[in-house]
Amino acid sequence: MERVWDPFELVRAQMVDEQLVRRGIADARVLGAMRKVPRQLFVDEALRGRAYGDHPLPIGEEQTISQPYIVALMTELLELSGREKVLEIGTGSGYQTAVLAELARRVCSIERLPRLAERARALLEQRGYTNVWVRVGSGTLGWPDEAPFDRILVTASGPAVPPPLFAQLVEGGRMVVPIGDALNQVLTLVEKVRGEMKTRECGECKFVKLVGKYAWEA
Repeated sequence: MERVWDPFELVRAQMVDEQLVRRGIADARVLGAMRKVPRQLFVDEALRGRAYGDHPLPIGEEQTISQPYIVALMTELLELSGREKVLEIGTGSGYQTAVLAELARRVCSIERLPRLAERARALLEQRGYTNVWVRVGSGTLGWPDEAPFDRILVTASGPAVPPPLFAQLVEGGRMVVPIGDALNQVLTLVEKVRGEMKTRECGECKFVKLVGKYAWEA
């Protein structure tokens, strides 16, 4: 099959080298996924020229697409081998979902805003991902019908780990979640060890609010 020319291929490779590798992202599979997924398709056409900048971008509904480094860091912390079933809280644009779909066996993604969910679902289907399921709902409640999950990734910040999410994590599983208030947040790695919660702080971050029963009110 003839290879389709991608005008963003070089700038995407530059983003990986300058924003990810130089900051310590070392997982070869994560770097490969970040080189492959066309981030420009997950932002508004007017913003495509800024798609590979070192910053988040608005995607409508007062939501954002995270900067590439944060996407790579959160994904690397999950330590995906390709066999996992992953729960993503906050589909947003679908970009992080696509990166996960490149690296995991199955991705179940929850988005509370219907218009974002519909747009992301359509784009992911257009890109040919057959291992992704997107539903509209409250992310803080998780996805009980699909539980348990080997990994959970939360792309919005709450005051603490929502109990339903920890309950839906397998023993030995990993969750990455931003924890804090509106001003000060810490990217947190959560592991389930003999049924108990073990946490490690992985740096300051800035996310939109996680809305729901076990987080912030809408």
